[in-house]
Amino acid sequence: MTRREYGQECSFACALDRIGERWSMLIVRELSLGPLRFSDLARSVGGAPTDVLTKRLRDLEADGIVARRELDPPAVAIAYELTGLGRELERPMLELGRWGLNFQALGDIIGLPASSLPNALRVVLFPPPDLSMALQLHSDGQAFGLRIEEGWIDARRGLVDGADLTLSGPPAAVMAALVIGEEVEAGIEIEGDRDALESLRSLVVVPERLREEALVEFGVEPVAATARTA
Repeated sequence: MTRREYGQECSFACALDRIGERWSMLIVRELSLGPLRFSDLARSVGGAPTDVLTKRLRDLEADGIVARRELDPPAVAIAYELTGLGRELERPMLELGRWGLNFQALGDIIGLPASSLPNALRVVLFPPPDLSMALQLHSDGQAFGLRIEEGWIDARRGLVDGADLTLSGPPAAVMAALVIGEEVEAGIEIEGDRDALESLRSLVVVPERLREEALVEFGVEPVAATARTA
């Protein structure tokens, strides 16, 4: 199975030669939250044939985007992680995700798996450079920590030190509580600084179509919405 390339000198084509194959950017998406073993990565990516995933990982390794590492004891296994070069794809990935909201259906967001929640929040939140906040998420038995600093949101699996706010609940409920507002908080548990929660809500930017569909889905009058629209 050979990699298909554009064979053009354009830097954009050169980038697509490395990450434009199917599943490649979804691998980057999952590894942006931290290292994963092959079996966990296959499950998180969702639906990639084993041989294709193996080939994509081999190509990404060859290009210096992904590297292998041994997990710390007591785990005895090899995991895959993004290199420094690979992490440079996070900003383009999030911008592409924001553009993709124009085509995303509300049902897809409601059916969001817990593993996709951190990056979904990174897509819809636009923090200012002067905001510093630590957010802890617990959803469907998984934990994620988000740290907001200097206009950037770093997201990792596990716990974050000194969380200002902790949100626990199904992915759709957490998203709704942030995008719509306190009217739909019944589906989540909130611990910590309520002012931090209101600050997060003020940073949400979503397409008008999705906002209106969400309001209808959750039975909230439009005047109650707190999210800005793109």
